[in-house]
Amino acid sequence: MMIFTLPGRLFMREVLANPTTLRIRIESVLQRKFFLLFLFLLSYLILYPYGQHTNALLYRVFGIAVTLLSVYAVSFRRTFIAFALVLAVPTLAQRIVLPRADTNLFALLGTILSLGFDVFIVVVIFRRVFAERTPNSDAIFGALCIYLMAGFSFASLYFLMATLQPGAFYLDPTANSHHVADRFDLIYYSFGTMTSLGAAGITPVSDQARSVSVIEAILGVLYLAVLIARLMSAYRDPAK
Repeated sequence: MMIFTLPGRLFMREVLANPTTLRIRIESVLQRKFFLLFLFLLSYLILYPYGQHTNALLYRVFGIAVTLLSVYAVSFRRTFIAFALVLAVPTLAQRIVLPRADTNLFALLGTILSLGFDVFIVVVIFRRVFAERTPNSDAIFGALCIYLMAGFSFASLYFLMATLQPGAFYLDPTANSHHVADRFDLIYYSFGTMTSLGAAGITPVSDQARSVSVIEAILGVLYLAVLIARLMSAYRDPAK
């Protein structure tokens, strides 16, 4: 029975002949911080419907990986790493426990710190990506990471609203099997709002929830417009 394909066998022979090849390959992958973070963020988003069911453990593992890769993605300065590590502790706890919107004060505090962690990571990556004179492929993945992390950040903000104002969101009983919005409902609502597609079955009721929803929709459209304009200007005249 063949375990490796021809390219796989050739790669293994190359590694055995020259052990430094594997180290160089690994270092090359690790240098693409934003690409790795984007893959795990996208996987985290794909797995979120199964977070409380069959693949709960796998979902938690991806949540931990996303947090650690976020810290790694901002490892440009020691101060960034130190501050990110401090905020990463409650973020890890929040992504392992998977709290609901009816939890206690400690879970609420953890959500606030987790929101601060996401905002910090977004700001640092934004400054890094848009400071590049000529963006490379990894910088483009960094811009995509900002977009995904912004969606998760607004989901945390909606979670705070749903906790402080139990009636901030209305769940249509014909489209939902439960009455209290959990974090997965709010992630779905956040990305539906940011992409201007809408989230069927969830309606903002309170003035605060509606206001933040409008802000997220505007920021989502503006960010894509700014990103496209930035890329067009960079590739049109690489000397600038």
